[in-house]
Amino acid sequence: MTDTATTGATMDADLIVIGGGPAGCAAAVMAAGVGMRSVLVESEDALCRVLERIPVVGNVLGFSAGPALAAAIRADVADRDLCRVELGLRVVRIDAHEDRVEVTTEPAKSTGSGPLPPGPAPLTAPYAVVATGVGPLRPQDVGWIEGGRGLEAPPLWEADPAALAGRTVLVLGADRPLGTYLRAHPGLESRFVVACPPGDAYKAEEIADDPRVELVPVRRLTLVPPSSGATTSPGTPVAAQAPIAAQAPVTARAPVTARAPVTAEVLTVEGDRRTLTGDRVFRNLGSGPVAPGGGLFADASGYCPPSRQHPRVFTAGDLRSARFQRIATAMGSGSEAALGAYYASRGLPTRIGAGGDDG
Repeated sequence: MTDTATTGATMDADLIVIGGGPAGCAAAVMAAGVGMRSVLVESEDALCRVLERIPVVGNVLGFSAGPALAAAIRADVADRDLCRVELGLRVVRIDAHEDRVEVTTEPAKSTGSGPLPPGPAPLTAPYAVVATGVGPLRPQDVGWIEGGRGLEAPPLWEADPAALAGRTVLVLGADRPLGTYLRAHPGLESRFVVACPPGDAYKAEEIADDPRVELVPVRRLTLVPPSSGATTSPGTPVAAQAPIAAQAPVTARAPVTARAPVTAEVLTVEGDRRTLTGDRVFRNLGSGPVAPGGGLFADASGYCPPSRQHPRVFTAGDLRSARFQRIATAMGSGSEAALGAYYASRGLPTRIGAGGDDG
């Protein structure tokens, strides 16, 4: 396939797709369906790694478990001869020009103790779909949590249910993974004390009737540092907090147990002061956009709306907005982004309602 508006530079493909989650994979499959050659770039060692840690999905047609959906998506991508998959490469920069898009990558992981080796030559194509998604927020990333220096609060999805049985779990934030976790473990007899800001109230509606949950809307929460004599149990992982990452990898290490008890002083939305305690503590604070550097245009929240991008760059999936972050909408937006690139290559309008609806 040849872009009618592009001449000169040698292209690696008709379309570069950045991000190997549901949105990026849907874009690659759709591109193949309209005859476009694509390069799908993913920083992990496999596509759709995040889906592997979602045991129950209730809003995707035809699937009820994340691992099965991930396997099906990988198989679909592998069946497309027009799609070349590049794993283990992190995109660090996107440059959109009048006639092409250049994508600069580097190895996602170091193979030794030294610095990362230089990445391959930039990838070049007439168009790009960017679907790098979001990464989990940390306590220091939100304005309503203070203190906690030296206290590890792993993401809730890492929690080992066996270690939580019969325990009180302090959860920081009421983002939707809490509902996913509770549905995945309906027989887990634990008490979940969930501290969250007022803005999370609508997210907590789906777990409001679960008797295991106590929801505590707060204006501010201060984590009390562990006492000087407190220690973690043997085998408990203690890792430095990493920057937000687009896809948290599934690793071979044991599930996190966050064994150290924790205390938090809170100011509730009613103005009362309370002390919350838990045998375990996990963060469930939502996510923030993960976008490569270069030519993407972001709004005040850091997300990258499709309408603000260069004509040769299409954003898809969770990167578009803090809203509409679902697996099904990600796949739909990825497919739409690929079609946008296809229509643009034919000199046709790329927005719905802009004229022309003949496929």
